Amino acid sequence: MTTPLREATAPTASVAPVRPERILICDELSSEALDAFAAYGFRPVVCTGLKEAELVARVADADALVVRSATKVTRAIIDAAPRLRVVGRAGVGVDNVDVDAATSRGVVVMNAPAGNTTTTAELAVSLMLALARNVTRGDRAVRAGEWKLRGKLSGSEISGKTLGVVGLGRIGRVVATRGLGLAMKVVAYDPYLAGERSPLEGVELLPLDELLARADFVTLHVPYSDETRHILSRERIFAMKPGARLVNCARGGLIDEQALADALAQGRLKGAALDVFESEPPAKDHPLLSRDDVILTPHLGASSEEAQRNVALEIAQQVSEFLLEGLARNAVNLPATSAATLRELAPWLLLAEKLGTTLAQLCDSPLRTLEISLSGEISRKDASHVRLALLVGALRKGCDTPLNFVNAPRLALERGLAVHERGDEESHFLHSLVKARAISRTGEVHVVGGTVFGLAPRIVRIDDHFLDLVPQGPLLVTTHVDQPGVVGLLGTALGAAHINIRRIELGPGARAADGLARGFLALDEQPTSEVLEALARLEPIRSVRVVQL
Repeated sequence: MTTPLREATAPTASVAPVRPERILICDELSSEALDAFAAYGFRPVVCTGLKEAELVARVADADALVVRSATKVTRAIIDAAPRLRVVGRAGVGVDNVDVDAATSRGVVVMNAPAGNTTTTAELAVSLMLALARNVTRGDRAVRAGEWKLRGKLSGSEISGKTLGVVGLGRIGRVVATRGLGLAMKVVAYDPYLAGERSPLEGVELLPLDELLARADFVTLHVPYSDETRHILSRERIFAMKPGARLVNCARGGLIDEQALADALAQGRLKGAALDVFESEPPAKDHPLLSRDDVILTPHLGASSEEAQRNVALEIAQQVSEFLLEGLARNAVNLPATSAATLRELAPWLLLAEKLGTTLAQLCDSPLRTLEISLSGEISRKDASHVRLALLVGALRKGCDTPLNFVNAPRLALERGLAVHERGDEESHFLHSLVKARAISRTGEVHVVGGTVFGLAPRIVRIDDHFLDLVPQGPLLVTTHVDQPGVVGLLGTALGAAHINIRRIELGPGARAADGLARGFLALDEQPTSEVLEALARLEPIRSVRVVQL
């Protein structure tokens, strides 16, 4: 329900003089956050429950928007706010903010990444303990009038047991530390950590399959992506240590849920606890809902009083500091710099991030080396900002840590990703060019290049092929025999799936060492795995992949 506009109440203690900047708080925040704004001298306006059209009508004089997850900050809202300087998300993700639109306008988007780390980690540990001692099964039995079930509900101590942590990001590390504190043996898997040395003392790094074979309890803390979808596949679930228990408080889709139900039914696993599901809420006939050896919670990862208070205070402080000092802490799209520099570099930073994201998706294994070269007018500007944007884009694949210009270099160091700046001696006709080259751990090499026309980023090169692509949406990349009729076959197959092609660029086979041609098809929507399989079966096609621009 739409609520009327109201000004936040200033605290009774002395506060700074009232500032002229207008802050709109679009979702409910704690009263402490409102007091924090007032302490900096701001009198934010609270206008919760607004639909897009209503918010568009009210943002013309807004300098800042603060949201949680309910309000969607769309391109239309950003375009309607010429004074807008910052969007603050009181939480980790920014899925409800059009970051590309904000970046192209020079609007900083920041989040509050640390506020719910402990809360989510503690939920995972709580579910593990509840599984070990059959807490929820005992609760249901007592409520049903049963009592003499202690033999049937005999549990397991966790002391001395092996905890397998899949993903050593910020939450995974807290879980691993808690496991050590509970006298557990802790092993972990994270493909993006460099070398064999664990970042946590007492935690042993293992390949995933070895971890699953050894761990009595397995807990997942990886982001969801094409690479991690069903990371616990049927094969891996049935290869887990007999009698193991599984916890997922990370993302839905990491587990083959039907396979998990089958493994539990056959007695191969002792229990499971899920806070997230592939489809939320789960269907009424979901195979796990009827199982007594499974604990299910409704996506409670960040749901604690402390987490909600922490993220609200964190974003209030960050937005205030940015408006007062230009300091952009936890910015997901831009570094801390002056507003004038932000607006000038904004399209180049967006371009560089897209180039990094493209390189990471073109490679089949994690990146080992990243090189960047700038030529033309852009080379005379501060290249460090562009380099950081490239790094953020390259690291985004397989990362559950909210990335920004502050933490990207540290994360690159942990992953063993070296970044170099190179001079560009190649001639070209563009007024400015950003070129990036990536080498993966398995030796793959890919090159991408881009420029900005006006304020619009363009990808102008992928490997040895020169193109003109808007870096937005799914890009279908094919390798195929260089013969007539390939475009028609691809168009027919995509048309049958009701997928529109926005643009086609072709690279002749003469430019490739393997003699195969390349196709680059910008699509309106992501093709399903079934569509990709159908494309791969076409006679002249040798490979297909989708790069999400």
